[in-house]
Amino acid sequence: METLQDTSNTILQLSYALDTFYFLMCGALVMWMAAGFAMLEAGLVRAKNTVEILTKNIALFAVACTMFLLCGYSIMYPGQGEGEIIPYLGFLLGSENELSSVLKGGEDAPYYSTRSDFFFQVVFVATAMSIVSGAVAERMKLWSFLLFATVLTGFIYPVQGYWKWGGGFLDAKGFLDFAGSGVVHMCGAAAALAGVLLLGPRKGKYTAKGQVNAIPGANLPLATLGTFILWLGWFGFNGGSQLKLADVENANAVAQIFVNTNAAAAGGVIVALIIARLLFGKADLTMALNGALAGLVSITAEPLTPSAFAATFIGGVGGGLVVFAIILLEKLKIDDPVGAISVHGICGIWGLLVVPLTNNEASLWSQLLGIVMIFGWVFITSLILWYVIKLLVGIRITEEEEFAGTDLVECGMEAYPEFTSTKA
Repeated sequence: METLQDTSNTILQLSYALDTFYFLMCGALVMWMAAGFAMLEAGLVRAKNTVEILTKNIALFAVACTMFLLCGYSIMYPGQGEGEIIPYLGFLLGSENELSSVLKGGEDAPYYSTRSDFFFQVVFVATAMSIVSGAVAERMKLWSFLLFATVLTGFIYPVQGYWKWGGGFLDAKGFLDFAGSGVVHMCGAAAALAGVLLLGPRKGKYTAKGQVNAIPGANLPLATLGTFILWLGWFGFNGGSQLKLADVENANAVAQIFVNTNAAAAGGVIVALIIARLLFGKADLTMALNGALAGLVSITAEPLTPSAFAATFIGGVGGGLVVFAIILLEKLKIDDPVGAISVHGICGIWGLLVVPLTNNEASLWSQLLGIVMIFGWVFITSLILWYVIKLLVGIRITEEEEFAGTDLVECGMEAYPEFTSTKA
């Protein structure tokens, strides 16, 4: 006959299994965002740079996963690997202690597998690096970019991640960032800004007379598909950050997070489209796409506590900000082909600042402190790293190579060879 203890253990194991499965599936959704970034960026660059941008996206994902495994996770969560010769080797090879802790129950019992936590965190790192990819597109050397990715994912990102999510000083100061408006998105934007400033604009983007020349992307259907993939993946991004599902309170919280995430994206699209119509006299698709992402970034800092209407407002403001931010960067001659700095940087800051309006545990002072520390750390270290790479191997292709396109120069192939005109 099954005892009360056996029943309790069964319930604990089922809860543990459900939370772990949910965590893993959310991580898989976030991993799918890598495809979204790849499609978005491939659609917004010129055809001659498509293969290279796709190569960067799949390579950076592999680099991020490897570097976070080797050292990044141990930097970000230093308490997990105590007693191991190589931090975190233990949790990858076996964890009988986890099952024992689950069966014992109590406040210290884990409610998901440590391995699932690693998987969820590693796809966040790749997301931050994907932001950099689009901003430096069409004129950066592929291997210089991957060298930077190695250091950012293995060291720069984990350090500031520890400050908040690893129990560091920003967490102690009350800084709130539920799913990463600052830790992930502003981090990626700061690294991108440092690279863009050293890299300079694409040839022909700005004239000596101050004129800004539009350089349209080659495949807007692909960019739109990428945006929808990112929108879908964001449910895992924000929903998974609740960390737990297997009880009524957390299940309801996850549902609220999904609703708010979707509402914010919708609000961002609507406001960005309206403002673009008012400013340009046309319905600008690229602004609508960036408006969706702006709304998603804006709600990421706190997707649980706002009402659905408040989330729509937060996302809508983000959608408006991104239009003006893109225009401002153009005037400052900061060339960002996909609008990544505006979407993830400006709207990441907005998302962090608005948290105190819906969450009583947040304070404006703590949020400002987090913004300054994260942006300052990532921007300064990235600027130094980009500069060192520039001195050692260079970061920019030549003007002739840029004219020919990075596909042929860096990858030796074309994305659309059948569209190339040839002479008989």
